[in-house]
Amino acid sequence: MMSSDAPGFELPLRLLLAFRMLIDELHAELARQGHPDLRPMHGFVMQAIGPRGTTAVELGRMLGVSKQAAGKTIDTLERVGYVERTTDSHDTRRKIARLTPYGMDALTRSARIFDDLRARWADELGADRLHALEADLRKLTPDGLWRLDTPGWFGSL
Repeated sequence: MMSSDAPGFELPLRLLLAFRMLIDELHAELARQGHPDLRPMHGFVMQAIGPRGTTAVELGRMLGVSKQAAGKTIDTLERVGYVERTTDSHDTRRKIARLTPYGMDALTRSARIFDDLRARWADELGADRLHALEADLRKLTPDGLWRLDTPGWFGSL
């Protein structure tokens, strides 16, 4: 049982550890379901690419990384079949990265796996306690869930 006078540094480390556990479990299950090449960074990238696609410049801006870093990640995801590059129909100089059906499958499976992981937490903690935890985190954090610049933020440390 944890003491109520835990040091202040423990809270962010516990939150990070919980995040890491969920992401590690997600990727283990994704690998079992046919997506062994996905890495945690890829989830941020694929969310940023979204259903409409994006350029490397826009992707870098959303992720808080350089155009070159975004381009390398697009290359990696293209090599393993999650992303394809197409020419923008409005401006043939622009290359758009789009998710392939395989990439969309990974995102769909990820959502289901996260639902399963959340259900496991509800079983372990109790649904009421999990709802309270989520409500408390909503009070303490900004409204925007989709803060995709975490990779760039970690890289700037």
